[in-house]
Amino acid sequence: MRAGLMPDDFRIIGSGRHRPDGEFSDEVRSAVAEHAGEDLTAACWEAFAARLSFVASSADDAADLAAAVGAARSEFGERSRTLLYLAVPPSAMMPLVGMLGSGGLTLDARTRLVMEKPFGADLESARELNRSLHELVDEDAIFRIDHFLGKESAQDILSLRFANGLFEPIWNRRHVSGVQIDIPEAIGLEGRGSFYEETGAFRDMVVTHLSQVLGFVAMDRPDSLDARALRDAKAAVFADLQPFDPAAAVFGQFAGYRDEDGVAADSSTETFVALRVLIDNDRWRGVPFLLRTGKAMACTRRTVSLALREPDHQIFDCGDEDTRRPNEIVFELTDAPVIGVEVRVKTPGPTSRVTRAPLTLDVNRATGDHGLEAYERLLRDAMTGDQLLFARADEVERLWTCAAPILADPPEPLPYAPGSWGPDEAAGLAAPLGWRLPERGRRPG
Repeated sequence: MRAGLMPDDFRIIGSGRHRPDGEFSDEVRSAVAEHAGEDLTAACWEAFAARLSFVASSADDAADLAAAVGAARSEFGERSRTLLYLAVPPSAMMPLVGMLGSGGLTLDARTRLVMEKPFGADLESARELNRSLHELVDEDAIFRIDHFLGKESAQDILSLRFANGLFEPIWNRRHVSGVQIDIPEAIGLEGRGSFYEETGAFRDMVVTHLSQVLGFVAMDRPDSLDARALRDAKAAVFADLQPFDPAAAVFGQFAGYRDEDGVAADSSTETFVALRVLIDNDRWRGVPFLLRTGKAMACTRRTVSLALREPDHQIFDCGDEDTRRPNEIVFELTDAPVIGVEVRVKTPGPTSRVTRAPLTLDVNRATGDHGLEAYERLLRDAMTGDQLLFARADEVERLWTCAAPILADPPEPLPYAPGSWGPDEAAGLAAPLGWRLPERGRRPG
Protein backbone atom coordinates (compact mmCIF):
# COMPACT_ATOMS: atom_id res chain seq x y z
CA MET A 1 0.00 0.00 0.00
CA ARG A 2 2.85 2.42 0.82
CA ALA A 3 4.39 1.69 -2.59
CA GLY A 4 1.11 2.41 -4.37
CA LEU A 5 0.77 -1.18 -5.60
CA MET A 6 -2.55 -2.09 -3.97
CA PRO A 7 -5.92 -1.80 -5.74
CA ASP A 8 -7.83 1.46 -5.29
CA ASP A 9 -9.94 -0.19 -2.63
CA PHE A 10 -9.69 -3.44 -0.74
CA ARG A 11 -10.71 -5.25 2.42
CA ILE A 12 -8.59 -7.67 4.48
CA ILE A 13 -10.70 -10.08 6.52
CA GLY A 14 -8.66 -12.12 8.97
CA SER A 15 -10.07 -15.44 10.10
CA GLY A 16 -9.24 -18.33 12.41
CA ARG A 17 -10.81 -20.57 15.00
CA HIS A 18 -10.41 -18.03 17.80
CA ARG A 19 -10.74 -14.28 17.90
CA PRO A 20 -7.66 -12.30 19.02
CA ASP A 21 -7.63 -11.32 22.68
CA GLY A 22 -7.65 -7.67 21.66
CA GLU A 23 -8.36 -5.82 18.45
CA PHE A 24 -7.19 -7.54 15.27
CA SER A 25 -5.83 -4.23 13.99
CA ASP A 26 -3.63 -3.94 17.10
CA GLU A 27 -2.06 -7.34 16.36
CA VAL A 28 -1.45 -6.32 12.77
CA ARG A 29 0.00 -2.98 13.87
CA SER A 30 2.43 -4.74 16.18
CA ALA A 31 3.56 -7.09 13.40
CA VAL A 32 3.96 -4.23 10.93
CA ALA A 33 6.02 -2.26 13.45
CA GLU A 34 8.32 -5.26 13.95
CA HIS A 35 8.77 -6.32 10.34
CA ALA A 36 8.00 -3.31 8.13
CA GLY A 37 7.86 -0.28 10.40
CA GLU A 38 10.26 2.02 8.61
CA ASP A 39 8.67 5.28 7.43
CA LEU A 40 5.18 4.20 8.51
CA THR A 41 3.16 7.36 9.09
CA ALA A 42 0.08 7.58 11.27
CA ALA A 43 -2.03 8.63 8.28
CA CYS A 44 -0.90 5.66 6.20
CA TRP A 45 -1.56 3.23 9.03
CA GLU A 46 -5.02 4.62 9.76
CA ALA A 47 -6.03 4.31 6.11
CA PHE A 48 -4.81 0.70 6.10
CA ALA A 49 -6.33 -0.24 9.47
CA ALA A 50 -9.75 0.99 8.34
CA ARG A 51 -9.78 -1.89 5.84
CA LEU A 52 -9.05 -4.61 8.43
CA SER A 53 -11.57 -6.86 10.17
CA PHE A 54 -11.67 -10.32 11.74
CA VAL A 55 -14.28 -13.09 11.68
CA ALA A 56 -13.97 -16.36 13.60
CA SER A 57 -14.48 -19.51 11.50
CA SER A 58 -13.59 -23.18 11.26
CA ALA A 59 -13.86 -26.02 8.78
CA ASP A 60 -17.21 -26.87 10.43
CA ASP A 61 -18.69 -23.40 10.53
CA ALA A 62 -17.74 -20.63 8.12
CA ALA A 63 -21.14 -18.94 7.84
CA ASP A 64 -20.00 -15.65 9.40
CA LEU A 65 -16.87 -15.56 7.25
CA ALA A 66 -18.89 -16.28 4.10
CA ALA A 67 -21.28 -13.48 5.02
CA ALA A 68 -18.43 -11.01 5.58
CA VAL A 69 -16.77 -11.89 2.26
CA GLY A 70 -20.12 -11.72 0.48
CA ALA A 71 -20.83 -8.28 1.93
CA ALA A 72 -17.44 -6.97 0.77
CA ARG A 73 -17.99 -8.37 -2.73
CA SER A 74 -21.42 -6.76 -2.91
CA GLU A 75 -19.99 -3.44 -1.78
CA PHE A 76 -17.31 -3.51 -4.49
CA GLY A 77 -19.55 -4.81 -7.26
CA GLU A 78 -18.94 -7.09 -10.22
CA ARG A 79 -15.37 -5.93 -10.82
CA SER A 80 -14.19 -7.17 -7.42
CA ARG A 81 -11.93 -10.17 -6.96
CA THR A 82 -11.49 -12.40 -3.92
CA LEU A 83 -8.13 -13.76 -2.80
CA LEU A 84 -8.43 -16.60 -0.27
CA TYR A 85 -5.16 -17.08 1.60
CA LEU A 86 -4.88 -20.50 3.27
CA ALA A 87 -2.15 -20.72 5.91
CA VAL A 88 -3.09 -23.69 8.09
CA PRO A 89 -1.40 -26.82 9.49
CA PRO A 90 -1.21 -29.80 7.11
CA SER A 91 -3.89 -31.72 9.02
CA ALA A 92 -6.35 -28.85 8.57
CA MET A 93 -5.85 -28.31 4.85
CA MET A 94 -8.20 -30.98 3.51
CA PRO A 95 -11.04 -30.13 5.94
CA LEU A 96 -10.65 -26.49 5.01
CA VAL A 97 -10.76 -27.26 1.30
CA GLY A 98 -13.84 -29.37 1.99
CA MET A 99 -15.46 -26.40 3.71
CA LEU A 100 -14.79 -24.27 0.64
CA GLY A 101 -16.37 -26.89 -1.57
CA SER A 102 -19.46 -27.24 0.59
CA GLY A 103 -20.60 -23.73 -0.21
CA GLY A 104 -19.15 -21.93 2.78
CA LEU A 105 -17.55 -19.38 0.48
CA THR A 106 -18.32 -18.42 -3.09
CA LEU A 107 -15.76 -19.84 -5.53
CA ASP A 108 -16.13 -18.48 -9.02
CA ALA A 109 -14.07 -16.97 -11.82
CA ARG A 110 -13.35 -13.96 -9.61
CA THR A 111 -11.75 -16.09 -6.85
CA ARG A 112 -8.11 -17.13 -6.46
CA LEU A 113 -6.58 -19.40 -3.82
CA VAL A 114 -3.19 -18.75 -2.27
CA MET A 115 -1.86 -21.79 -0.41
CA GLU A 116 1.02 -22.08 2.02
CA LYS A 117 3.15 -25.24 2.11
CA PRO A 118 3.31 -28.11 2.65
CA PHE A 119 1.19 -29.16 -0.31
CA GLY A 120 0.35 -32.59 1.06
CA ALA A 121 2.49 -34.88 3.17
CA ASP A 122 3.39 -37.44 0.49
CA LEU A 123 2.49 -38.27 -3.11
CA GLU A 124 -0.91 -39.77 -2.29
CA SER A 125 -2.06 -36.86 -0.13
CA ALA A 126 -0.69 -34.31 -2.63
CA ARG A 127 -2.68 -35.95 -5.41
CA GLU A 128 -5.79 -36.04 -3.24
CA LEU A 129 -5.36 -32.36 -2.36
CA ASN A 130 -4.88 -31.40 -6.01
CA ARG A 131 -7.94 -33.40 -7.07
CA SER A 132 -10.04 -31.68 -4.42
CA LEU A 133 -8.76 -28.25 -5.41
CA HIS A 134 -9.39 -28.86 -9.09
CA GLU A 135 -12.99 -29.75 -8.31
CA LEU A 136 -13.38 -26.24 -6.90
CA VAL A 137 -11.25 -24.02 -9.14
CA ASP A 138 -9.04 -24.30 -12.21
CA GLU A 139 -5.29 -24.77 -11.80
CA ASP A 140 -4.67 -21.25 -13.07
CA ALA A 141 -6.56 -19.90 -10.03
CA ILE A 142 -4.31 -21.75 -7.53
CA PHE A 143 -1.18 -19.99 -6.25
CA ARG A 144 1.05 -22.33 -4.22
CA ILE A 145 3.27 -19.82 -2.50
CA ASP A 146 6.96 -20.39 -1.77
CA HIS A 147 8.52 -17.19 -0.49
CA PHE A 148 12.02 -18.29 -1.48
CA LEU A 149 11.04 -17.85 -5.14
CA GLY A 150 9.77 -14.35 -4.36
CA LYS A 151 13.19 -13.21 -3.18
CA GLU A 152 14.99 -10.89 -5.56
CA SER A 153 18.13 -12.89 -4.87
CA ALA A 154 16.52 -16.13 -6.11
CA GLN A 155 15.41 -14.41 -9.29
CA ASP A 156 18.98 -13.14 -9.69
CA ILE A 157 19.95 -16.76 -10.39
CA LEU A 158 17.82 -16.59 -13.53
CA SER A 159 19.04 -13.17 -14.62
CA LEU A 160 22.72 -14.01 -14.06
CA ARG A 161 22.33 -17.16 -16.16
CA PHE A 162 20.04 -16.17 -18.98
CA ALA A 163 20.81 -12.46 -19.42
CA ASN A 164 24.62 -12.86 -19.58
CA GLY A 165 26.81 -14.64 -22.09
CA LEU A 166 29.49 -14.88 -19.40
CA PHE A 167 27.76 -17.54 -17.27
CA GLU A 168 25.29 -19.70 -19.19
CA PRO A 169 28.00 -21.40 -21.35
CA ILE A 170 29.67 -22.78 -18.19
CA TRP A 171 26.42 -23.75 -16.42
CA ASN A 172 26.77 -27.50 -16.98
CA ARG A 173 28.62 -30.66 -15.96
CA ARG A 174 31.64 -29.89 -18.16
CA HIS A 175 32.45 -26.85 -16.03
CA VAL A 176 30.62 -27.37 -12.70
CA SER A 177 31.80 -30.11 -10.31
CA GLY A 178 29.17 -29.66 -7.62
CA VAL A 179 26.27 -27.51 -6.40
CA GLN A 180 25.25 -26.73 -2.82
CA ILE A 181 21.93 -25.29 -1.65
CA ASP A 182 22.41 -24.56 2.03
CA ILE A 183 19.66 -23.13 4.28
CA PRO A 184 20.78 -23.48 7.93
CA GLU A 185 18.75 -21.59 10.53
CA ALA A 186 20.00 -20.43 13.92
CA ILE A 187 16.46 -20.25 15.31
CA GLY A 188 14.77 -23.21 16.97
CA LEU A 189 11.08 -23.98 16.84
CA GLU A 190 9.78 -20.68 18.25
CA GLY A 191 6.62 -22.27 19.59
CA ARG A 192 5.94 -24.37 16.50
CA GLY A 193 6.53 -27.75 18.10
CA SER A 194 3.16 -29.21 17.12
CA PHE A 195 3.58 -28.08 13.52
CA TYR A 196 7.08 -29.52 13.31
CA GLU A 197 5.92 -32.84 14.70
CA GLU A 198 3.52 -33.03 11.74
CA THR A 199 6.10 -32.10 9.11
CA GLY A 200 9.77 -32.32 10.09
CA ALA A 201 12.58 -30.59 8.23
CA PHE A 202 12.42 -32.88 5.19
CA ARG A 203 8.78 -32.12 4.35
CA ASP A 204 8.93 -28.54 5.61
CA MET A 205 12.06 -27.42 3.76
CA VAL A 206 13.57 -29.96 1.36
CA VAL A 207 10.53 -30.97 -0.71
CA THR A 208 9.54 -27.30 -0.93
CA HIS A 209 12.04 -24.43 -0.62
CA LEU A 210 15.30 -26.23 -1.40
CA SER A 211 13.87 -28.22 -4.30
CA GLN A 212 12.26 -25.14 -5.84
CA VAL A 213 15.58 -23.26 -5.65
CA LEU A 214 17.22 -26.32 -7.25
CA GLY A 215 14.75 -25.92 -10.11
CA PHE A 216 15.94 -22.34 -10.72
CA VAL A 217 19.60 -23.40 -10.58
CA ALA A 218 19.29 -26.50 -12.79
CA MET A 219 16.60 -25.73 -15.39
CA ASP A 220 17.33 -25.30 -19.07
CA ARG A 221 16.61 -21.90 -20.59
CA PRO A 222 12.83 -21.38 -20.90
CA ASP A 223 11.42 -20.26 -24.24
CA SER A 224 10.37 -16.97 -22.65
CA LEU A 225 10.00 -15.38 -19.24
CA ASP A 226 6.33 -16.11 -18.71
CA ALA A 227 4.61 -18.42 -16.24
CA ARG A 228 3.97 -21.28 -18.67
CA ALA A 229 7.47 -21.39 -20.13
CA LEU A 230 9.31 -20.97 -16.83
CA ARG A 231 7.26 -23.60 -15.04
CA ASP A 232 7.56 -25.98 -17.99
CA ALA A 233 11.35 -25.64 -17.75
CA LYS A 234 11.27 -26.23 -14.00
CA ALA A 235 8.97 -29.25 -14.39
CA ALA A 236 11.33 -30.69 -17.01
CA VAL A 237 14.33 -30.64 -14.66
CA PHE A 238 12.20 -32.14 -11.87
CA ALA A 239 11.31 -34.96 -14.29
CA ASP A 240 15.05 -35.68 -14.59
CA LEU A 241 15.63 -35.40 -10.83
CA GLN A 242 16.38 -38.88 -9.52
CA PRO A 243 14.47 -40.37 -6.56
CA PHE A 244 16.11 -39.36 -3.29
CA ASP A 245 18.28 -42.16 -1.93
CA PRO A 246 18.06 -42.81 1.85
CA ALA A 247 21.69 -43.96 1.73
CA ALA A 248 22.66 -40.46 0.53
CA ALA A 249 20.79 -38.66 3.32
CA VAL A 250 21.58 -37.74 6.93
CA PHE A 251 18.84 -36.72 9.38
CA GLY A 252 19.49 -35.02 12.69
CA GLN A 253 17.62 -33.79 15.76
CA PHE A 254 19.02 -31.02 17.94
CA ALA A 255 19.54 -31.75 21.61
CA GLY A 256 16.60 -30.40 23.60
CA TYR A 257 14.06 -30.74 20.79
CA ARG A 258 12.03 -33.28 22.79
CA ASP A 259 11.71 -30.77 25.64
CA GLU A 260 9.86 -28.28 23.40
CA ASP A 261 6.12 -27.69 23.88
CA GLY A 262 4.05 -29.88 21.60
CA VAL A 263 6.87 -32.39 20.99
CA ALA A 264 6.59 -36.04 21.97
CA ALA A 265 9.04 -37.27 24.63
CA ASP A 266 10.20 -40.02 22.27
CA SER A 267 9.95 -38.01 19.04
CA SER A 268 11.94 -39.18 16.03
CA THR A 269 11.15 -36.05 14.01
CA GLU A 270 14.15 -34.66 12.15
CA THR A 271 15.18 -31.02 12.59
CA PHE A 272 18.18 -31.36 10.23
CA VAL A 273 18.52 -32.83 6.74
CA ALA A 274 21.56 -33.19 4.50
CA LEU A 275 20.99 -34.84 1.16
CA ARG A 276 22.90 -35.60 -2.04
CA VAL A 277 20.75 -35.79 -5.18
CA LEU A 278 21.43 -36.28 -8.89
CA ILE A 279 19.84 -35.02 -12.11
CA ASP A 280 19.96 -37.45 -15.03
CA ASN A 281 20.22 -35.23 -18.10
CA ASP A 282 22.91 -34.03 -20.47
CA ARG A 283 23.46 -30.79 -18.58
CA TRP A 284 23.98 -32.22 -15.09
CA ARG A 285 24.63 -35.97 -15.29
CA GLY A 286 27.14 -36.96 -12.58
CA VAL A 287 27.14 -33.58 -10.78
CA PRO A 288 26.14 -33.90 -7.10
CA PHE A 289 23.58 -31.43 -5.80
CA LEU A 290 23.98 -31.12 -2.03
CA LEU A 291 21.00 -29.89 -0.01
CA ARG A 292 21.23 -28.98 3.67
CA THR A 293 18.90 -27.35 6.15
CA GLY A 294 18.32 -27.46 9.88
CA LYS A 295 17.07 -25.71 12.99
CA ALA A 296 19.24 -24.48 15.88
CA MET A 297 22.37 -24.42 13.73
CA ALA A 298 25.48 -22.26 13.93
CA CYS A 299 24.02 -19.39 11.93
CA THR A 300 21.29 -18.48 9.48
CA ARG A 301 22.28 -18.53 5.82
CA ARG A 302 20.59 -18.93 2.46
CA THR A 303 23.41 -19.77 0.11
CA VAL A 304 23.66 -21.36 -3.32
CA SER A 305 27.17 -22.16 -4.52
CA LEU A 306 28.51 -23.77 -7.68
CA ALA A 307 32.04 -25.20 -7.56
CA LEU A 308 33.82 -24.95 -10.91
CA ARG A 309 36.14 -27.58 -12.30
CA GLU A 310 39.87 -27.00 -12.07
CA PRO A 311 42.20 -26.30 -15.00
CA ASP A 312 43.67 -29.44 -16.51
CA HIS A 313 47.13 -28.39 -15.37
CA GLN A 314 47.80 -25.92 -12.57
CA ILE A 315 51.00 -23.94 -13.14
CA PHE A 316 50.69 -21.65 -10.11
CA ASP A 317 51.54 -22.41 -6.49
CA CYS A 318 48.14 -22.57 -4.74
CA GLY A 319 49.69 -22.53 -1.28
CA ASP A 320 47.31 -23.28 1.59
CA GLU A 321 44.20 -25.45 1.75
CA ASP A 322 41.84 -22.48 1.47
CA THR A 323 43.42 -21.39 -1.82
CA ARG A 324 43.34 -24.92 -3.22
CA ARG A 325 39.55 -24.92 -3.14
CA PRO A 326 38.04 -24.44 -6.61
CA ASN A 327 36.56 -21.26 -8.02
CA GLU A 328 32.94 -20.80 -6.94
CA ILE A 329 29.91 -18.80 -8.00
CA VAL A 330 27.98 -17.88 -4.84
CA PHE A 331 24.47 -16.47 -4.34
CA GLU A 332 23.40 -15.18 -0.94
CA LEU A 333 19.59 -15.44 -0.99
CA THR A 334 18.99 -12.60 1.44
CA ASP A 335 16.74 -9.57 1.22
CA ALA A 336 19.89 -7.65 0.24
CA PRO A 337 21.12 -9.85 -2.65
CA VAL A 338 24.83 -10.52 -2.96
CA ILE A 339 26.46 -12.45 -5.81
CA GLY A 340 30.08 -13.50 -5.55
CA VAL A 341 32.63 -15.15 -7.81
CA GLU A 342 35.57 -16.51 -5.84
CA VAL A 343 38.77 -16.69 -7.87
CA ARG A 344 42.53 -17.01 -7.39
CA VAL A 345 44.80 -14.01 -7.85
CA LYS A 346 48.55 -13.67 -7.62
CA THR A 347 49.85 -12.74 -4.21
CA PRO A 348 51.84 -9.48 -4.58
CA GLY A 349 55.56 -10.10 -4.35
CA PRO A 350 58.36 -12.06 -6.01
CA THR A 351 56.73 -15.53 -5.86
CA SER A 352 54.22 -17.28 -8.15
CA ARG A 353 51.92 -18.08 -5.26
CA VAL A 354 48.21 -17.29 -5.65
CA THR A 355 45.58 -16.59 -3.02
CA ARG A 356 41.80 -16.68 -2.97
CA ALA A 357 39.82 -13.45 -3.47
CA PRO A 358 36.12 -12.67 -3.96
CA LEU A 359 34.57 -10.59 -6.71
CA THR A 360 31.42 -9.38 -4.94
CA LEU A 361 28.33 -7.67 -6.33
CA ASP A 362 25.93 -5.98 -3.91
CA VAL A 363 22.89 -5.84 -6.17
CA ASN A 364 20.94 -3.22 -4.22
CA ARG A 365 23.92 -0.90 -4.02
CA ALA A 366 24.81 -1.40 -7.67
CA THR A 367 21.27 -0.74 -8.91
CA GLY A 368 20.22 1.84 -6.32
CA ASP A 369 16.97 -0.06 -5.74
CA HIS A 370 15.77 -2.40 -3.00
CA GLY A 371 12.78 -3.96 -4.77
CA LEU A 372 9.97 -5.68 -2.89
CA GLU A 373 10.11 -8.10 0.02
CA ALA A 374 9.31 -11.65 -1.11
CA TYR A 375 5.76 -11.83 0.21
CA GLU A 376 5.01 -8.34 -1.11
CA ARG A 377 6.02 -9.48 -4.59
CA LEU A 378 4.18 -12.79 -4.44
CA LEU A 379 0.92 -11.47 -3.00
CA ARG A 380 0.86 -8.73 -5.61
CA ASP A 381 1.46 -11.35 -8.32
CA ALA A 382 -1.46 -13.38 -6.96
CA MET A 383 -3.69 -10.32 -7.08
CA THR A 384 -2.72 -9.64 -10.69
CA GLY A 385 -2.90 -13.32 -11.69
CA ASP A 386 0.79 -13.80 -12.54
CA GLN A 387 1.85 -17.39 -11.70
CA LEU A 388 5.49 -17.02 -12.77
CA LEU A 389 6.92 -17.63 -9.28
CA PHE A 390 4.38 -20.16 -7.98
CA ALA A 391 4.54 -23.96 -7.96
CA ARG A 392 2.31 -25.97 -10.31
CA ALA A 393 0.47 -29.20 -9.46
CA ASP A 394 2.70 -31.42 -11.62
CA GLU A 395 5.86 -29.97 -10.03
CA VAL A 396 4.53 -30.68 -6.56
CA GLU A 397 3.56 -34.26 -7.37
CA ARG A 398 6.90 -34.98 -9.05
CA LEU A 399 8.84 -33.75 -6.01
CA TRP A 400 6.78 -35.99 -3.73
CA THR A 401 7.56 -38.87 -6.11
CA CYS A 402 11.29 -38.14 -5.70
CA ALA A 403 10.85 -37.92 -1.93
CA ALA A 404 9.01 -41.24 -1.66
CA PRO A 405 12.05 -43.51 -0.98
CA ILE A 406 13.13 -41.40 2.00
CA LEU A 407 9.58 -41.14 3.34
CA ALA A 408 9.34 -44.94 3.12
CA ASP A 409 12.73 -45.54 4.77
CA PRO A 410 13.81 -42.40 6.65
CA PRO A 411 17.27 -42.29 8.22
CA GLU A 412 17.35 -42.38 12.00
CA PRO A 413 17.86 -38.80 13.26
CA LEU A 414 21.30 -38.34 14.79
CA PRO A 415 21.78 -35.96 17.73
CA TYR A 416 23.57 -32.66 17.27
CA ALA A 417 24.32 -29.76 19.58
CA PRO A 418 22.40 -26.49 19.15
CA GLY A 419 24.69 -23.92 17.56
CA SER A 420 26.63 -26.55 15.60
CA TRP A 421 26.61 -27.50 11.91
CA GLY A 422 24.56 -30.64 12.49
CA PRO A 423 25.65 -34.28 12.88
CA ASP A 424 29.26 -35.01 11.97
CA GLU A 425 28.07 -37.77 9.64
CA ALA A 426 26.74 -35.15 7.21
CA ALA A 427 30.30 -34.14 6.30
CA GLY A 428 30.77 -37.36 4.35
CA LEU A 429 28.03 -36.42 1.88
CA ALA A 430 30.02 -33.38 0.78
CA ALA A 431 33.42 -35.07 0.38
CA PRO A 432 35.96 -34.18 -0.87
CA LEU A 433 35.19 -30.44 -0.79
CA GLY A 434 33.13 -30.35 2.39
CA TRP A 435 30.25 -28.02 3.17
CA ARG A 436 30.72 -24.36 2.50
CA LEU A 437 30.72 -22.19 5.65
CA PRO A 438 30.20 -18.43 5.88
CA GLU A 439 33.75 -17.44 6.84
CA ARG A 440 35.15 -16.92 3.34
CA GLY A 441 33.77 -20.28 2.29
CA ARG A 442 35.77 -22.23 4.88
CA ARG A 443 34.73 -25.87 4.85
CA PRO A 444 34.53 -28.31 7.80
CA GLY A 445 36.07 -31.75 7.90
